[in-house]
Amino acid sequence: MDAKKIEDIARQINDSIPAGVKDFAGNLEQRIKTVLQQQLGKLDVVSREELDVQHQLLLRLRQRVDQLEQELAAMKRDQDS
Repeated sequence: MDAKKIEDIARQINDSIPAGVKDFAGNLEQRIKTVLQQQLGKLDVVSREELDVQHQLLLRLRQRVDQLEQELAAMKRDQDS
């Protein structure tokens, strides 16, 4: 998750807290952002770009496997003839 999204979430949480609580807590938004970054850092996630790259690689590999299976079937037919 990028820093902009984390900042937006932290800001939304901060905006929902009453003013008196905000004053008491000091720089609550920064603390929330820090905690969010720490917790999100523990998640096992990949970027959308990495997911797309892996998806394309998988498609190419699937095509290659299909091609090799067809070639093997053709070789078996030739052997049986």
